[in-house]
Amino acid sequence: MSFQVALNFEDGITRFIECRPDETVAEASYKARINIPLDCRDGACGTCKSLCEAGRYDGGDYIDDALSDDEAAVGYCLPCQMTPHSNLVLRIPSSSTAAKTGAAGHSATIAAVKHHSPTTVEFALDVDGRDALDFLPGQYVNIAVPGTDQTRSYSFSSGPAQRQISFLVRIVDGGAMSGYLTERARVGDRMEFTGPRGSFYLRDIARPAVLLAGGTGLAPLLSMLEDLAQNPAAQPVHLIYGVTTDQDLVHLDVLEDYAEVVPGFTFEHCVADPASTARNKGFVTGLMDAGTLHEGDADIYLCGPPAMVEAVRGHIASLGVTPASFHYEKFTPAVREPRETAEAA
Repeated sequence: MSFQVALNFEDGITRFIECRPDETVAEASYKARINIPLDCRDGACGTCKSLCEAGRYDGGDYIDDALSDDEAAVGYCLPCQMTPHSNLVLRIPSSSTAAKTGAAGHSATIAAVKHHSPTTVEFALDVDGRDALDFLPGQYVNIAVPGTDQTRSYSFSSGPAQRQISFLVRIVDGGAMSGYLTERARVGDRMEFTGPRGSFYLRDIARPAVLLAGGTGLAPLLSMLEDLAQNPAAQPVHLIYGVTTDQDLVHLDVLEDYAEVVPGFTFEHCVADPASTARNKGFVTGLMDAGTLHEGDADIYLCGPPAMVEAVRGHIASLGVTPASFHYEKFTPAVREPRETAEAA
């Protein structure tokens, strides 16, 4: 029996390893040729100190100078000493380059292309060797645009357990991937991508969660909801989804389905266009108050364009609320590396 351990590096690259209950995470990572920071191997130096964001483990033996009781209480651990009791997610304090590893490459075949509206298209891929692709709900990959030398970054809209992976794309005039998907893409076409990447992913839900999506920023939140459908949480989850016009709205039916199967999940949406037929006209900030944020006792996950992300951050500050944790990701269309991820605790 082995457990899966996700090693999330400072540069956003995530690598997955298998670790037995009788071996340390450091031993398993070295067997997988991933050199996480390590000096003493005895729990004495603290060089490998990492943050465990999900899972159960035995912390092993170490001295206070390497890891204090206060640090251990909030989830810090020593991979050279810890052994897993479940699947784990570790934040490693080094880059993937320093650990002599990198993003994994994958090949896939287009299984479907669906045009939801003039502004949004979705495509699905059948991945070669699907079992070799692991990711955390909310992460993204860099996809090579067929027939070009360009890549684009897209978040999974599918959950980690689904065999077929999918992505939501906003159509941008002159965009390399937009042009390919609207003009040339065909079922059976081949695609290459690398990943997973990103520190924007679902953590263990220990308190209420508020999910905020702008446009195709809905994609990673759909991945999170699919994971919650498979692994229900005991806390309520509320999604606020905002778009510019009615034609930008997608997957309301999917959200309705999740409201039926994910315990405690609710959602509402809004449209900025005053001519919209939506019940809520305006921006997501109009649907947020201190009560929505549980007076700060909530984890916030926000994905959208930069202007929306900054507006939400400013609005939360104006409410005088400090969330228990705040994870956000900005995306900018038609940029080679469009992702900016950050978090505040």
